[in-house]
Amino acid sequence: MSARRAVDRRPYLGLTMGDPAGIGPEVIVKALARPEVLRLCRPLIIGSRSVLERTIRALRLPLQVREVTAHETVLGRRGEAPVLDPLEKPLGRFTVGKVGQQTGAASVAFIQMAVKLAESNCIDAMVTGPINKEAINKAGYNYPGHTELLADLTHSDDVGMMILGGPLKIMFVTTHVALRDMPDQLTPARIGKAIRLADLALRDYFGLAKPRIGVAALNPHAGEGGLFGDEERTAILPASRRARALGIEVSDPLPADTLFGKAARGGYDGIVAMYHDQGLIPLKLVAFGTCVNLTVGLPIIRTSVDHGTAFDIAGKGVADPGSLIEAIKLAARLTNNQMKKGRTR
Repeated sequence: MSARRAVDRRPYLGLTMGDPAGIGPEVIVKALARPEVLRLCRPLIIGSRSVLERTIRALRLPLQVREVTAHETVLGRRGEAPVLDPLEKPLGRFTVGKVGQQTGAASVAFIQMAVKLAESNCIDAMVTGPINKEAINKAGYNYPGHTELLADLTHSDDVGMMILGGPLKIMFVTTHVALRDMPDQLTPARIGKAIRLADLALRDYFGLAKPRIGVAALNPHAGEGGLFGDEERTAILPASRRARALGIEVSDPLPADTLFGKAARGGYDGIVAMYHDQGLIPLKLVAFGTCVNLTVGLPIIRTSVDHGTAFDIAGKGVADPGSLIEAIKLAARLTNNQMKKGRTR
């Protein structure tokens, strides 16, 4: 891949296949068959060529696979599915819809290659397909998900997951943590980090000069003065106060059952949620199938689908590419915004 762009100003986006046994290959080729995707960007699939070819044949899509080497330019032509395959040898036999060490290792190899391309300015941003946490751990990569893996690969300390859908932009304090263990992780430092990252994303990526951030309480009625828990007083409120001292416009802990509705009506620009389902249940109620995961704090732009590998429907041809298309749209938008600021090539 050349680090120099031609006259065509559409951004280069690297699309990682995700786990080959899941729906990642299917949603990628379905997205590339949409004319609106090629109007937005020049996509490069980073994944298994053989899997890509089988998927296109099975779906009978009007796409032709074109293998890309390290020094070719992606033109983004209609009917083409350009692929850069980083695997040393083609994938062996595997079962679609099943967890496998081989496919888990392949999904990590795709991510590693995308990071290298992004850091060397060969692509402008990366858009990731779904991986399976059990599969990558079977392959020896002990990460709970993409966010932690990407932080390690880019040597980034302060990284967080923001998920967007409809009118909501939500940053998470904790994500893939058992509920019984989660309250112990709600420290003022960790909550303060999420508040700062939410403020950074809303300013830097979305151009808000003074974003308003609502912070969700953990307990019903924000603890009701300590009757239903004291995390609001001991952890969340101190974090909010420290953030305000830094000039961030952020609320005290607010009852979650009213905060999300207020934000959806424009009362807040972003929300800090304490845990995974607290934020994702309202988000998917208003934007199921079109939510996008944005990693904040990386030196590169990374968006992702907000769904898993969906092994139960993998290989059946029924997967919806909607979330991937939205992730591509967001990556292209953020890349163009950064180019206007002179921050990318």
